[in-house]
Amino acid sequence: MSELWVVGDVHGALDKLRTLLHAAGLIDAQGAWTGGRAHLAFLGDYLDRGPEGAGVIRLVRSLQARAPEHGGQVTALLGNHEVMFLAAQRFQAQDPRDRLGFRDYWRQNGGLERDAAALTEDDLMWLAARPLLVRAGPWLLMHADSRMYMRLGGAAQTVNARIATLLSAPDPDAWGEFLNAFAERHAFVLRGGTEAAEQTLRTFGALRMVHGHTPVYVLRDEHLHGPSRGAGEPLTYAGGRVVAMDSGMAYREDAGFVARLGPHGLAEVVSLSALA
Repeated sequence: MSELWVVGDVHGALDKLRTLLHAAGLIDAQGAWTGGRAHLAFLGDYLDRGPEGAGVIRLVRSLQARAPEHGGQVTALLGNHEVMFLAAQRFQAQDPRDRLGFRDYWRQNGGLERDAAALTEDDLMWLAARPLLVRAGPWLLMHADSRMYMRLGGAAQTVNARIATLLSAPDPDAWGEFLNAFAERHAFVLRGGTEAAEQTLRTFGALRMVHGHTPVYVLRDEHLHGPSRGAGEPLTYAGGRVVAMDSGMAYREDAGFVARLGPHGLAEVVSLSALA
């Protein structure tokens, strides 16, 4: 298994992302791939809230195209903010007055018109083609800490195919139902969370999972009631089976990290707080 590096929710924090990937040895100062045979996985939520969502998408796309030339691999998952954005763009033409509420929903959740203006039709097609689930060795890569995935199918390929079909169909009700389900969180930290995590892993044939979606500081402070350590490192929980990777890099000045995952858990963390 090649080295597996994971990035949680970026939300337009392009400068932080470049700093972290450079410090991890995955890109050079110009943003070119230097990760060799490493596997770099992004867990979704590339845009909204932060200043340079379109720039984040362009960087991820560039790395995905160039890494294979050096034996590497870049995986980019679908996040719920991508679905919000795509729904806002798709159904605006169908309903300019936004009676369906997709554009309002996107804006209320940090949607920025400058991202919409900067992204091309090719970018939108790329976003809509992102997988929802990916297996990488013993790890299940997913965006949300949610039971939603099990309701969508019993294998990653089935889930991805189902969502690809949904995102290619002009059915606003189906899009709305998916967005509501994708907003769920905290499935593996509340009562019965460890059992839910184990059931998810059994369903998709993995040993451990890594997700974004819910910031680590929320999981630590509000639900695990442990001492806050800021946003300087990922959180391993649910009996060591789950790793949370949303550093909140778009929300806190000193927040941001990427991590290398080994077969048994976290192997290395590169954080902005340690680089400062």
